[in-house]
Amino acid sequence: MKCFVMGLDSAPPELLFNEFIEELPNIRKILENSIYGPMRSCIPAITIPAWMCMATGKTPGELGLYGFRHRKESSYTDIWIAHSMKIKEKAIWDYIGKKGLKSILVGVPPTYPPRKVNGYLVSCFITPDSSVNYTYPSTLKNEIEKVAGDYIFDVVFRKDERDKLIEEVWDMTEKRFEVIRYLLQEKEWDYFEFVEIGLDRIHHAFWKYFDEEHHLYEEGKYRNVIRDYYRLLDKEIGKIVNLLDENTAISIVSDHGVKRMKGAFAINQWLIQEGYMKVRNPEILSSFCRFEQLDVDWSRTVAWAWGGYYSRIFLNVKGREKKGIIKKTEYESVRDELKDAICSIKGENGEKWDTKVFYPEDIYPVAKGDKPDMMVYLDNLYWRAAGTLGYESNYLPENDTGPDDAVHSEYGVFSLKLPESNSGRTEISIYDFAPLILNLMGLKEEAVKLRGENELRNLVNWS
Repeated sequence: MKCFVMGLDSAPPELLFNEFIEELPNIRKILENSIYGPMRSCIPAITIPAWMCMATGKTPGELGLYGFRHRKESSYTDIWIAHSMKIKEKAIWDYIGKKGLKSILVGVPPTYPPRKVNGYLVSCFITPDSSVNYTYPSTLKNEIEKVAGDYIFDVVFRKDERDKLIEEVWDMTEKRFEVIRYLLQEKEWDYFEFVEIGLDRIHHAFWKYFDEEHHLYEEGKYRNVIRDYYRLLDKEIGKIVNLLDENTAISIVSDHGVKRMKGAFAINQWLIQEGYMKVRNPEILSSFCRFEQLDVDWSRTVAWAWGGYYSRIFLNVKGREKKGIIKKTEYESVRDELKDAICSIKGENGEKWDTKVFYPEDIYPVAKGDKPDMMVYLDNLYWRAAGTLGYESNYLPENDTGPDDAVHSEYGVFSLKLPESNSGRTEISIYDFAPLILNLMGLKEEAVKLRGENELRNLVNWS
């Protein structure tokens, strides 16, 4: 059976399945004949690693991917950026390729630099620009440029020029779908997956104009930008469905959901105030500064943090960090103490937060690579973590690195339309997707290895 997977980055069930569904006739028609429902994301619920968790059935710990950037070998400052060569686990397309089945991949993160597949690949949003080689095989690039001209991988969305951003996202999306339709019709394939990053960018850039509960809600001409973009996606999806034969399984998925951002919390500033971090140049904190500008006294520092949609906390451990001070025998007690302190943080007006702190070894079968010591969802992701410092208050009304109105939520979307009639509601995990698709494409043995016989049987026994 052929399988066509449509990835809509950050699509939430609240909008796709409910609020907007009557305005999306093509998606609605797919769902009416599908098994569908919310899909629980991985921890952390962010684009990298979520799409690869979906494709491999493996956790971020098993992949050694905890976000877009990673700390390098217990360094205080050195980092590396996630890329395709860091993926060591087999993905759906690797499994089916060994059976002689062909795949086409467009924009699945992280697939830059392009790696060999049994089929065709166009890399994802981390691609620097169209001047580099971004396809497999490399000759495919010439075909893409004939179809779409200067192919667009991503846009800068944290900027004030909203009208220009709308134009850029629409252009990017229309070009992507032109390429998808070309590949769908001109190339041989058994499995086809694309990811459209534009939805995520529109959510982050325009949420305060859409959500009346947003603390910075603005009425005006941008009120319907998010709604209009969903309509664009629906139109493009309709064109694709018309090209698929009736024996093709169709899936719509997202890596995580989205919700309004209540603000950003200056986590490193808080660590200094609480005595967990010591700096030799405190005068710099009188105005905005980045972590890199601090003269950290590592001989007296217990912990420091990275900002983002979730916060990564690193402990300064003796024998691991160059100037570590926490004895290994005290590691657990120090970490637990810091966890309790973080969980006791309240809102700006004293309101209780639903903060969640995760230890990698507790949530993953194995935690490879440069893992953080703690992973923090501030107020269940409603509050972004700001790694920058120098504010009058730890509570920032906006993102610290440019305009951004939204944060991630735990549940994305899942739907699967099979050639035979089968419909209803379900709820699955992002780790269920790979074994489900492998089973669908006749690779039950591989699917069982990922999920187990009983769990796989429960997953596919929807009727």
